[in-house]
Amino acid sequence: MKHTLFHILLASVLLFMGCTREEQYDDTPEGNLEALWTIIDEHYCFLDYKRDAIGLDWNEVHSRYRARLSDAMTSAQLFEVLAEMLGELRDGHVNLYASHDLGRNWSWYEDYAPNFYQDLQDAYLGTDYKIASSIRYRILDDNIGYVVCGSFSSSFGDGNLDEVFYALRTCNGLILDVRNNSGGDLTLAERLASRFTNERRLVGYMQHKTGKGHRDFSSLEAQYLEPSEGVRWQKAAVVLTNRRCYSATNTFVRDMQCCPLVTVLGDQTGGGSGLPFSSELPNGWSVRFSACPMFDVEKNQIEFGIQPDVVVSLTDEDRARGTDTLIEAARALLQ
Repeated sequence: MKHTLFHILLASVLLFMGCTREEQYDDTPEGNLEALWTIIDEHYCFLDYKRDAIGLDWNEVHSRYRARLSDAMTSAQLFEVLAEMLGELRDGHVNLYASHDLGRNWSWYEDYAPNFYQDLQDAYLGTDYKIASSIRYRILDDNIGYVVCGSFSSSFGDGNLDEVFYALRTCNGLILDVRNNSGGDLTLAERLASRFTNERRLVGYMQHKTGKGHRDFSSLEAQYLEPSEGVRWQKAAVVLTNRRCYSATNTFVRDMQCCPLVTVLGDQTGGGSGLPFSSELPNGWSVRFSACPMFDVEKNQIEFGIQPDVVVSLTDEDRARGTDTLIEAARALLQ
């Protein structure tokens, strides 16, 4: 990406702009719904895109959920209505926070086959794998390196990555498993991806919201992946994906597809993109969502996920045999 500093500064600006309280609405069921609907209408970055992609009519949503309100409804009942209204966006980055519950939509992975089982991954790792901060790795018996990065929320440094890639330098190829990695810090995703390129690469674009209109966005800002100054991988690599690759991991997969020796194998990622915006309702509940759409090098939205280069599903027969179809397909590809 262009620069890690750019993301930090942009996130800071958005959070400063976005942490607002909607004081013009009363703390009533109607006032809280109107405040929430308006916050999304004015600041959420995917309304037009989701109208085209899934037929979302945000005005119709307003009418339908407004009709469910009652002055006599309890706080729990109001939360249910508001959370379901946000669920119409089909966005895992949209959350409603209250002291008693978290409103969310996780259909980005719940409606699909997992293509991952922890016991299978554990069998391939064995018990003598190495640990470098949050990264686990070993050399498989066919001299293929196997690296598991299960989260970008747990930090790893350049020193950790230097040790990992140096230890695997004699391998014939590398499998990088990011299945079930639901995201975290974009800086960590960039840090890992930078080990797979020897030159600065255009990997996509970003915009940010500039006004209250559905189409009020800045111009596209190019994002570049810079090569690491540490140990870089110079052989073929396969990235394993499934529907639970989300948020920062979704962006990581986008960037890795731009690296010349990398193949993405598995299922479409879960999607999710954009830096956060947050606001508060009259009753003190808060809402958080994306305000910065992100795109691939062809300027396609990555909000609904990224297709792998090679589609592979984990079969029931392999599962019964204790075999991970995706790992075996990656090994065959690397051989």
